[in-house]
Amino acid sequence: MRTLSFVLLAALGLSAGVARAEDPITQAQARLPTNSLTITTRDGQKHVFTVELAKTYREQEVGEMFRKHLPENEGMLFMWPAPQVSDMWMRNTLVPLDIVFIDSTNHIHAIAENAVPLSEAILRSDGVVANTLELAGGVTAKLGIRVGDVVSSSALKH
Repeated sequence: MRTLSFVLLAALGLSAGVARAEDPITQAQARLPTNSLTITTRDGQKHVFTVELAKTYREQEVGEMFRKHLPENEGMLFMWPAPQVSDMWMRNTLVPLDIVFIDSTNHIHAIAENAVPLSEAILRSDGVVANTLELAGGVTAKLGIRVGDVVSSSALKH
């Protein structure tokens, strides 16, 4: 089964950093490379974040797990190799998160607000998205960020 998984991941371009089922995640990953990301709300407000770029399968699998704090002006951008339905969870994630699903036109498609730490409930994008952004829990409501707002960053495909 492991070979089949590896072949499928390699076919999807996810061979770099592929984790095997027996590689348990037991600690937070080192800080990933960062980029600036701006969310512009419908009323023209611009909110700038520094986001870590989760590009490989392993970086995406670990995500924010085991981290004890996420500043309100930071986050993690999951850069999918191709647009897809994005299913996220909070396994081993110790802080609440807002999960922002971004479509291929760089608009916010959906938001899962204040995801519950340590929950294994699946948080779905409810459609195909190009990227998924994790922010500190409560930030989207505090800043008035909503579905339809525009996301911009040199890290995003245009």
